[in-house]
Formats: sequence, structure tokens, C-alpha cells
Amino acid sequence: MKYHPRVLILAVALILFGGFLANQIQTNGGTVKVSHVRIAGNDGIITHARLYVPEGVSNKNPAPGIIATHGYINSNETQSVFAIEFARRGYVVLAPDQTGHGYSDPAAFANGFGGIDTLAYMKTLAFVDQNNVGLEGHSMGGWASLVAAGVYPDDYQSIVILGSSPGTFGAPEGTPDWPRNLAVVFSAYDEFSSLMWGVDIPTDITQTNKLKTLFNTTEEVIPDTLYGNITDGTARIFHQPAVTHPGDHFSHAAIGHAINWFDKTLKGAQPIPSDDQIWLWKEIGTLLALLGMLVLITPVLSIIAGTSTFSSLKQSVPKLHSLTGRGWWLGAFIFTALPAITLFPFKGISETLGWPASAMFAQNITTQVMVWAILTGLISMTLFLLWHFLLNRKTGARFDSYGLTLNGRTKITFIAHSFLLALVVVGVLYTSLVLTDYIFDVDYRIWVFGIKLLSPLQFVIALAYLIPFSLFFIVVATVLHGQLRHDNWSFSKELGVNWLLLTVGYIVLLIAQYTPLLMGGTLLIASEPLWSIIAFQFVPLMTIAALVFTAAFRVTGRVYTGAFINGMLVTWVIVASQATHYAF
Repeated sequence: MKYHPRVLILAVALILFGGFLANQIQTNGGTVKVSHVRIAGNDGIITHARLYVPEGVSNKNPAPGIIATHGYINSNETQSVFAIEFARRGYVVLAPDQTGHGYSDPAAFANGFGGIDTLAYMKTLAFVDQNNVGLEGHSMGGWASLVAAGVYPDDYQSIVILGSSPGTFGAPEGTPDWPRNLAVVFSAYDEFSSLMWGVDIPTDITQTNKLKTLFNTTEEVIPDTLYGNITDGTARIFHQPAVTHPGDHFSHAAIGHAINWFDKTLKGAQPIPSDDQIWLWKEIGTLLALLGMLVLITPVLSIIAGTSTFSSLKQSVPKLHSLTGRGWWLGAFIFTALPAITLFPFKGISETLGWPASAMFAQNITTQVMVWAILTGLISMTLFLLWHFLLNRKTGARFDSYGLTLNGRTKITFIAHSFLLALVVVGVLYTSLVLTDYIFDVDYRIWVFGIKLLSPLQFVIALAYLIPFSLFFIVVATVLHGQLRHDNWSFSKELGVNWLLLTVGYIVLLIAQYTPLLMGGTLLIASEPLWSIIAFQFVPLMTIAALVFTAAFRVTGRVYTGAFINGMLVTWVIVASQATHYAF
């Protein structure tokens, strides 16, 4: 497969333009200085954070400050939409990685989710007006904010919690006069209404005793209505934007409510209307950079595979012995449905068995994905082998036909060489992110899906997960190219079909899960709010996998290079974005 130089130029242009655009929005055109700080906690845990300091702020001219804390299995970049809007209005913003997240030390949930240390650090900043400090947190970040407010009750003026609640998972219980000046933003379709407020339907939380007690009323709480008094610290307000739990990060309404509350409860910021928001352009910028990395895959693979070092890997695509007719549609259905059907039950096995995080497998969510991948891969491999030995071998099919062997032999040197090619390709992609991060201080992302650099610890953690994920993708590639490939498809058609085969199952699962919720009820499987949100990540991950599989098989004629690239990419993306639960 050949590439056109214009594809490489397009990829580089998307990365450069997207990175530049995102950086300009993140810094408000250079008027906000964004730096990275490392905060040492009392117990030695180091918290990493981004610090946004508006132009003109100094020790002699202090500004109000806000700590903006992300939720579970996110990082400070997820809060950038809030940080951007706060900072351009004149607030000093500290956006931390919670303990065990991003580039902060593990373990997750330690040190009051990191909230105590970040507020203590904010108190040391002479250029922050200590009489005007606000706390903003989403989901578990709300708990971090509440814990900090409980430890330092006199060191903040107001608080906004989004998709969160007091009295949950270690956060202190709320009362009519604590925390001080509280805004609750809980979306109309939030998946966590049962966990946070004890009701199945998100819109029913206005009737809960928990919210009524917090708002010092015996009546149903009325949204968008001010309760209490800002001066004496008892002010309360409730908002319910029409989005989901992660949708708070992509909602003009939710962000506007936070802006309005701090405008009312803190002094010293610039009076920019809350509906004047620019954060979306940063998301567009990082999306363009993300797309640029995807476009980069095909030319990089073609160029590197064409060198003398890897020329032996360029084999012809094997003679077709795949499913046809109705058999193809049955195979496609099983291939598409199996991973989605098994996702919830298989990921829960490690939880059921009570497997604790360990030095070998340090991330609980990543371990759950690994267990699902291993079991789904074993089922797929069993079905494929039964099909081969009972049916397809009679048609003359051999393992060569599926891209598994070369001239009837499994050549370890060929597989090792394929791994090396994959490593070089992923190394180039990783280098592009290193340069983007260095030049523009942004990563590749859109909404809650991000491709970010690994910390040294995360790199070591990733090595343990790389083998099982790579084996999983070898099985996926074998079925995809062995059973479901057609010889007469163009690259674009094959890519489109492969994308559908790899993503439709998850898309159907998400539609099935969210349709009842968006109609005013609950998720179809109400007990899976977290994994319903995690399932969104599988769509972009498998989109990348489809591109890699299609391009790599056409270049090498075998399954290994594509499987190894996907194993490395997916391991990288998951480990970098997940929480680390083992305290190294």
C-alpha cells in the first residue's frame, strides 16, 4: 500500500494548527500564563497541577483564586474548559491531578482525593487574594472540594460541585450552613443519581431529604432559585442542565452556572458575561491534533515498512478463504455483538473475586478491561478454530490464509520483526505528542477521550498490560482478516466495514443503555453507571484500531504488525488515562 505525500503534510498540518489553536485558547491569546507545579503533601505524596495566572496578577495585585478538580479516571485536562473560562475572567486557577491520576503520585482516593493538599498550596500563593478563594469540583472532584472545605473551613468563600454530593464516599455531610455558599449542579440525565442522592431518576433529587436539608427547606427544592444568604455563608442554589454526568465538561449551561456562582460569591474578577465562552475552540484544536495523529498512522507505517530494515515484512495479502453470503453476516454479527455483550459481565469478574491492585496490575479499571479482553479473546479464538477445523479447512484454508503463518510456518523472527516495526511506528506517534506537549502544552483529546503522555510510573505499569492486550488484538485481527475480509474492497470501503465491525456493538450498547435515561428513566442496566461512561471510550479506541488493522494488513499481509500497534496504542491510552490504585 502506497501513501501520497499530501497525506503526511495534512497530518502534520492538523497537529500544528490544532496544537496552536488549543494553546491560544488555553492561554487566552497569551494573556494567561499556564505553568505546571508539583505540590508536596504532608505524607510525601506529590500532586501535579496546572496553574493558570492571568496577566497583571502579582503579589502586589492579588486576584481571587479557584481550585478546579476533575473526577474519577480523568485528569486536570478534563477541567480545562472550566479553568479557561475562570482564568480569562481574572481568577488564578489551580487545576490538579487527583492523587493516583495523571501525573500525581498514587494511590487514588488518598489524601482526601488530593483536595486537602491543593487548598493548602493555594493558601501559600501570595498573588491569590486569600479572602476570595473558591472550590469547584466534578464528581469525585466535588468530594475532594468538600473534604478540603471540611479541613479548612475558614479558607474558602464558596464552592460549586457538579455531578456530586456531600455525605458520599468519605465526603462530609452537608448542613444548612455547611459548606459555605454552595452551588449544586446535577444534570437532568446524570448516571450517578442513585450513588450521589439516593434516587433512581436524576430529576427527583429536588425531592430528597438530603437536598432539602442542605437547602434548609421542607419543600421541594426549586432549580435556579437562591436559598439562604451569601453574606453569612448559607447561600444555596441548584441547577440541572440537560446533559449527562460527563456532559458537564461539554456544557455551556453547566460552565455558565459555575461562572455565575463565583461572580456572585467572590470579588475581584472581570465582569465577562457567563454566556461568553471560548473553551469549545480549545476542544476543536485538540481534536484536530488528535485527527492529525490518526492521519499520520498510514504514511508513517508505509514509509517505515518500506525501508530496507523492514522490507522482509512486506508480504502479499494471502489468498482469500473467508466467510461468504449469509455466513458472512452471521460471522459479522457474532464478531460485533460478542465484545459488547460480554463487556459488563466480564469486567466485573475481577471485582467479584476481590482482586486487589498490585505492583503487577496497579490499575483496577485497566485490569477489568484486561480480564474482559482475555475472556472475550478466548471465546473468539475457540469459535474461530472450530470454524476452521470443522468447516473451512475443507475448502483448502490454512493458517497462511488468515495471515498467521508464512509458507505454513510460524516464524518467530518474523513476529519479532513485526513487533519492532510496530514499536517504531508507535514511537513516531508518541514523539509527535512529545513535541506537541512541549511546544503547545496540550495533548490529543476531545471531551473525555484523551491521548496523553505516560508518566515514568505509568510507562512501567503499561508493560504489564501490553502482552494481554496484544494477544487480544492478534485474535481480533485473525478473525477480522481471516473470516470477514473481501478481496475486491477498496481501502476506504474496507476501512469503513472494519470500523463498523469494530464499533457498532458498543454503539448499540450505548444506545440501549442511554435511551431509557434520556426518556426520563434510568440506564437500561442501572447498576452500571461508571462502565456506561467508560464504554464511550471504546468507540474512539476501536476507530483507531480499525484504521491500524486495515492499513497494516495491506502493508504486511499478516496480522502481527497491526495487532502489535493496536496493543501498544490501546495500552498507552488506557494506562495514561486511568487511576492508579496501588500505592508504590
